[in-house]
Amino acid sequence: MDGGKAMSGSERRFPKSLIEFQGRFASESECAEYLFERRWPHGFVCPGCGDGRAWLLKTKAFTYECAGCGRQTSVTAGTIMHASKLPLTTWFWAAFLMATHSNGISALQLQSQLGLGSYRTAWMLCAKLRRAMVDPEREPLSGVVEADETIIPFRTKNDPIVVPAGRSRVGKMLVAGAVEVRWRRTSSCLGPIACSQTSSAGVWASTTDCGRRTSSTTSTSSCSASIAAGRGMPRSIPFSASAPARPQLLTTC
Repeated sequence: MDGGKAMSGSERRFPKSLIEFQGRFASESECAEYLFERRWPHGFVCPGCGDGRAWLLKTKAFTYECAGCGRQTSVTAGTIMHASKLPLTTWFWAAFLMATHSNGISALQLQSQLGLGSYRTAWMLCAKLRRAMVDPEREPLSGVVEADETIIPFRTKNDPIVVPAGRSRVGKMLVAGAVEVRWRRTSSCLGPIACSQTSSAGVWASTTDCGRRTSSTTSTSSCSASIAAGRGMPRSIPFSASAPARPQLLTTC
């Protein structure tokens, strides 16, 4: 009978380096042990009858058979790794690479890094991991929201080549992004800036720097509210459902 082995607090800590990750998840059994602990932190519990007694089967990899009802449960059951023929170490490495690359990682890069035999396998890994990384309890953006768009070159074999490309959308993919902005402001933050800027030549003055100093929950240009003083257009204007269609002159916080 095998009830699994609980990990210590230090073992649960996310690896801080590539070497630490490699040492911690070097084998299939170490990966399976980690999955067991995450699924059953206090020991095996049958999802069918709730019995805590089980045997580790020798005929099926990392699968436990309940001593009470005979139900067989794998450590990967109900996860994106369920019924996969790929080694657990490959899944773990793919997850680590995707989670630690600040600019993201493409399927082609993943194929090269892991030495996968086909691009299709790498693409499948990326697709499943990306779906698993979405917060199921996420909420729609609200309040002050900053949005912007960009264009990524993308042309199918059926798209004509446009020369010069100019503003044509042929062979391009439009990508839009938005982020909810939250910040704290002090009473002395925007007022002096508004007064000093509106008394000058009459241009758009951004309070982005002020927002960075007082921001509490975002690392982007948190407080990019612009001050209208006459003419010109800002590069970006934050908006919200309750905000007026045009930016207003800010004089106080």
